[in-house]
Amino acid sequence: MKTLSFWMLAGALALGGFSPALSAEKKPVPAVDSAKEKLIGAWHLVSMEDPGADGKLQHVTNRQGMLIYTRDGHVSVQLMLPPAEASVSNDYVKEGYEASFGSYDVDEAAQTVTHHVQGSVTRGLVGKDLPRAFQFSSEGKLIIKSTRPDEHWSVTWEHY
Repeated sequence: MKTLSFWMLAGALALGGFSPALSAEKKPVPAVDSAKEKLIGAWHLVSMEDPGADGKLQHVTNRQGMLIYTRDGHVSVQLMLPPAEASVSNDYVKEGYEASFGSYDVDEAAQTVTHHVQGSVTRGLVGKDLPRAFQFSSEGKLIIKSTRPDEHWSVTWEHY
């Protein structure tokens, strides 16, 4: 009787009858030309545009950063300001450093990506959803901007 039970179990496992991993429905893989597929990978910071003291956008290139989007929906961003800005702290930055991670969703039609923050160097971001407008330049660079009307910045990234 033990032999029969063993073979019945083995057959069921082979057919996927008892294994959620084997019988689970496969998620569709995004089309290669989809915006989500283009976001996947590691990006390095090229430049930023921030409002200066006078309120006008300033093009800044002396910062370092990395942005990572994984195929399974995770995001991580880190950005380091130069030593002269090491004391800067705000909603996103603590002592010249920005870091957060979580999950993300892409709205292809609206050209937005929403970061769902699970952890951040600034604890005030934890649990927040940060919608961002994105576009790809003709050179393949990724440009991300806030969708908030009170934030006027943009960040340009390039694939490693």
